[in-house]
Amino acid sequence: MSVETQSQVQGSLRFDEARALAERARAASRAVAVASTELRNAVLERLAGLIDSSHAEVLAANGRDLDAAREAGISGALLDRLTLTPPRLTALARAVREVVALPDPVAEVVEGYERPNGMRVERVRLPLGVVLIIYEARPNVTVDAAALCLKSGNAVLLRGGKEARHTNGALAELISRALSAEGLPADACLFVGDPDRALMLALLQQDELVDLAIPRGGEGLIRFVAQNARVAVIKHYKGVCHLYVDKAADLSMAAELAFNGKVSRPGVCNALECLLVHRDVAAQLLPSLGRRLGEAGVELRADGRAMALLATPGTTARVVRATEEDWGKEFLELILAVRVVDSYEEAVAHIGRYGSLHTEVICTEDEPLARRFLREVESGMTGWNVSTRFNDGGELGLGAEMGISTSKLHAFGPMGLRELTATKFVVTGRGQVR
Repeated sequence: MSVETQSQVQGSLRFDEARALAERARAASRAVAVASTELRNAVLERLAGLIDSSHAEVLAANGRDLDAAREAGISGALLDRLTLTPPRLTALARAVREVVALPDPVAEVVEGYERPNGMRVERVRLPLGVVLIIYEARPNVTVDAAALCLKSGNAVLLRGGKEARHTNGALAELISRALSAEGLPADACLFVGDPDRALMLALLQQDELVDLAIPRGGEGLIRFVAQNARVAVIKHYKGVCHLYVDKAADLSMAAELAFNGKVSRPGVCNALECLLVHRDVAAQLLPSLGRRLGEAGVELRADGRAMALLATPGTTARVVRATEEDWGKEFLELILAVRVVDSYEEAVAHIGRYGSLHTEVICTEDEPLARRFLREVESGMTGWNVSTRFNDGGELGLGAEMGISTSKLHAFGPMGLRELTATKFVVTGRGQVR
């Protein structure tokens, strides 16, 4: 058998396997879709309790993944995302309970009106059906995605990365136990532990059975999914998040926003990656802010004017000249690009060129200018006098999130329960004919 023939046979086997998984999820999705709010909530309450009582087994599985990751040379942001701790598991259970407390979007009437002929027309929410989540090094996604999908009446296929295989498997087992204990099919949450990319590709071809794919991970993974999928895809590309400090900014506030955005957790997608400062306040803000960031271990990649203000005597910050690549880069570590701009218009133009439609914030006391920024700048979240770190489903009141969409169809920004539903028209009448 030739290599080409072997590849075709293997591809066919993977496709059949993927179709079988998708068919199981599709069948289970029907049971979840018609389950009562109380039943779906009971599953999630049981899951939260299982997480609370299973720290030892989950952390043991996570330890195996961490050992393998360190042996493979994984470090920094990726290792942080992979790591679970007792406080993180407690927070994960709490996030599930927060989802329980949220209103059920299924069957919600979005709008209703009566036509001149007396027909009643309503738009009503319904589950999407089967959602495929493809993710890397984020074991919390296993639980977050399952909780949101089940609450919104969907089944979910979880395809995690090989670096978190043991952790994801342990968490998925808890979800299966919670479903079975409450009488819903365990197939409503199927964990795909096989890391073979051919199987992932085959799952992305199941457009008759899978309603939506959501990739979460590096830009390479997301582009691969978007380019190879036959199912609909919600994309979450880079988080190149900007803070623009206007000439009318409260500089003490601006310093806090910049420090929090960069330092609080640099390895996440809503971390601040580029600071833009109006020339009129740059000399007041940058020297002291640069020293503070330097003490926190932040490397500053600056344009010429910013370098002159940041590289002051006594600073411990490493200040280097920014390259063109630095302006549009998601560093995901203690590195911050800094640029001095001449005007609001220049700042917005910079964001338009280098931003990734993720998070953009203005710091200013000029309300008309702030309102203009909020209206003109396109991103999943635009903010005024807040940290970029607030672009998060939990922080915005959505409970856990599926991810942050940088596409505009059909969701933009953090994806919560409502973003996992579609709407249908429900029409009632008294025998009207056309």
